[in-house]
Amino acid sequence: MSGHSKWATTKHRKAAQDAKRSALFSKLSRNITVAAKEGGDPNPDNNASLAAAIEKAKGYSLPKDKIKTAIDKAFGTGKDAANYETKVYEGYGPCGIAVYCEALTDNLNRTAADVRSAFTKHGGNLGTSGSVAFQFERKGQILVEKVIKSEEKKVADKENAVDEDEFMLAVAEAGGEDYEDGGDEWIVYTAAGDLHAVKQALEEQGIETKGSELTMIPTTPTAVTADEARKVMRLIDRLEELEDLQNVYHTMEITDEVAAALDEE
Repeated sequence: MSGHSKWATTKHRKAAQDAKRSALFSKLSRNITVAAKEGGDPNPDNNASLAAAIEKAKGYSLPKDKIKTAIDKAFGTGKDAANYETKVYEGYGPCGIAVYCEALTDNLNRTAADVRSAFTKHGGNLGTSGSVAFQFERKGQILVEKVIKSEEKKVADKENAVDEDEFMLAVAEAGGEDYEDGGDEWIVYTAAGDLHAVKQALEEQGIETKGSELTMIPTTPTAVTADEARKVMRLIDRLEELEDLQNVYHTMEITDEVAAALDEE
């Protein structure tokens, strides 16, 4: 178990999403609505998918009133009814980087046209179902905010901070698979089906969690130069601007050097 490996490949995407907060809130609300509707219950205690969607939304500071509105929309009728479908789009961006997109849409024709246009205009090619999915693995991801109380103690918990060695043991005891240093926070990785159990086990040990969600981790990240990364990110940024797309994952390895170059733009 180590503290450094995967986060560099995803933190730039997260930063880009955070910068588009209005669009992100819309996507999070849609995700809650679908989870509530598919689970058939507006109570997250009885609807695991809804509980996960709400947890993710809280991690991005979606207001409570918007969460309630999204749940209510799931059980509306007529013009207030929500009819979203899930759809996955797969393809390759510049430099052969695999791109995996998860959509919630009420108009498949519109979404497909928008996604195809984004790939075409930014040097990519939309592929068929399954063309890149094998290059990713579904994982759970839990965020734990750091509190810097001294040079030695860096991990937040309810009472006091503990050091990294203690945190590593706590993660292992909770059933987490791995963790890494995400700068202002620790990122704990779990098997997809263990996300809730590991989160609960961490909290029972006194460790506060900031948020959790399911994610897709590239099994073999692809190294790129700064110039190549810029080309790929033009496609990723465009895809993330599409309201119908909930999540966009890629296999590009974003090192600290590459991330610094991207942040200069």
